[in-house]
Amino acid sequence: MADMVQFAKMNGLGNEILVVDMRGRPDSVAPQAAIALAQDDKTAFDQIMAIHDSRLHGTDAYIQILNSDGSMAQACGNGTRCVVQALSADTGMQAFTFQTVAGIVNARELEDGLIAVDMGAPEFRWDRIPLAEEFHDTRMIELQIGPIEAPVLHSPSVASMGNPHAIFWVKDDVWSYDLEKFGPLLENHPIFPERANISIARVRSQSELDLRTWERGAGLTRACGTAACAAAVSAARTERTGRQVTVNLPGGPLQIDWQESNNHVMMTGPAEWEFSGSLDPQTGVWKADPLAQRESHS
Repeated sequence: MADMVQFAKMNGLGNEILVVDMRGRPDSVAPQAAIALAQDDKTAFDQIMAIHDSRLHGTDAYIQILNSDGSMAQACGNGTRCVVQALSADTGMQAFTFQTVAGIVNARELEDGLIAVDMGAPEFRWDRIPLAEEFHDTRMIELQIGPIEAPVLHSPSVASMGNPHAIFWVKDDVWSYDLEKFGPLLENHPIFPERANISIARVRSQSELDLRTWERGAGLTRACGTAACAAAVSAARTERTGRQVTVNLPGGPLQIDWQESNNHVMMTGPAEWEFSGSLDPQTGVWKADPLAQRESHS
């Protein structure tokens, strides 16, 4: 068995996160370890956020992100907030710069305990989302579920927030749709060569959205930060809302601000610590730390 590493089970609005400390090690969390941890009721997660030593000058850490099926993810906003809270408690720092596959991410813990993450600029070009075929206008693409004459869902907005998203706009309750049924079909639709996160969104006002998401590689989730950002920018882009919105997720609200000054999307919300322990990053064998007592922030 490989040397054990420390982990914290956390959540961001119910989006279950494992923050794994891989600093000082040359290896990574293995896909088979991720799958084993995901299948354990105690450690079941939506994403693993593995903290590695910095690989780029000017950054505090390299973050590797894994889904519960063992696949790699490019970005995870809720997971980033959990990493910030964990590192803030460990180092006393409030502001961090991370390197991810999707690029550089800046984040900071605010005085009220909430965490603000600069999610970067959204991408709307069809080949950068990416889509399998060209669409000049990604505010609405040709895609539907259900009969041609009466589709259940149709004409989503698509965007990338470091990972691909499709947002289907509905006028009734987002809970009235069987996302558990439609999500896997749409996630794996041929139009999405790298699969996609699938969301159902309802506009409540110029400054408020309701959102449910089927997360690529993870399934139904109580919160997806990048989906909240993608829905918010798509709502503003289609003139459904303004650029500052509250996005209501099953786990709670996130504040999203699509800044005009630099085109970046700021996401603000909470993170919560549940328990900590140690694990084998190659097998997923783990044990809880009964002595770990840390104040959690909600």
